[in-house]
Amino acid sequence: MVDSLRIVRTIADYQFGKGAGKALFPETCSFIFSTTGKVRQIFDEGKRIATLVPDSGLLTISIEGAKRLQKFFPFPKLRVVVLDEVSEFIASGKSVFAKHVVYVDEKIRAGDEVLVVNTKDSLLATGKALLSAYEMLEVRRGVAVKVRQGVKK
Repeated sequence: MVDSLRIVRTIADYQFGKGAGKALFPETCSFIFSTTGKVRQIFDEGKRIATLVPDSGLLTISIEGAKRLQKFFPFPKLRVVVLDEVSEFIASGKSVFAKHVVYVDEKIRAGDEVLVVNTKDSLLATGKALLSAYEMLEVRRGVAVKVRQGVKK
């Protein structure tokens, strides 16, 4: 159990930045293991925080996990900012199109887990970036972020 906590914290620090592990996973975390004994899902207070993807060895974060990262990291780290007019669509779980992106953390690369927020930094969704930060701002067509979970879903 202690090893599992250390492992997921280390992965979070690598994936999101220094300190993310402790911000996401407090000592009170519980784990669901696969049949092979590997960590699959991490919970705290009955809410799923993240899932460990076996193919990549990286984490996908839930809305609860996204809230913790948003509180820990200052704006704009890990964030894709969209127009306020599309907030409802994104919050209901729809993908983010490049034409709706107004600002983005310049360190985001295609494949990264990201937080989708509106211009007031209100969390709308969590998802996977399909484009780099530069591409999101330059390209005017196509999906920029594939949303995994919206706050209203």
